[in-house]
Amino acid sequence: MTTSDQQAVAERELCGLVNGLATRIGAHVRERAGKLGLTAAQATALRELTGPMTMSELAERMSCEPSNATVVVDKLESQGLLERRPHPSDRRAKQLFLTSEGTELRERLLELLTAESPLAGLTRQEQGLLHDLLERAVSHSG
Repeated sequence: MTTSDQQAVAERELCGLVNGLATRIGAHVRERAGKLGLTAAQATALRELTGPMTMSELAERMSCEPSNATVVVDKLESQGLLERRPHPSDRRAKQLFLTSEGTELRERLLELLTAESPLAGLTRQEQGLLHDLLERAVSHSG
């Protein structure tokens, strides 16, 4: 087997592991979100709403188009979990804020997501190393 063949096999195996992990994490998020009556997209939005942010910022954190994030935000807003407020420095933009109900639900969601997470078998140090390696791979490919 040539060096390029060995490299291709190693890359294929690594891609399979990354895809497998992504699949397990996605299933975990869907299952845990369902326990709270949320879709995976709604759970992702709640998880990513760490403070006031614009729709564009949320969409970027959710890795989706702003129009898709808008559909999710509209539903969360209709459920009384978040609200849109004028942006303090950009009158064209709105900021998203969790309501007290949204904050409580987010806390419950975070507890559910971390319990028996596909990453729970890794120590904090191993999770940090994986984070750093994946971040390097993603930034290198961009």
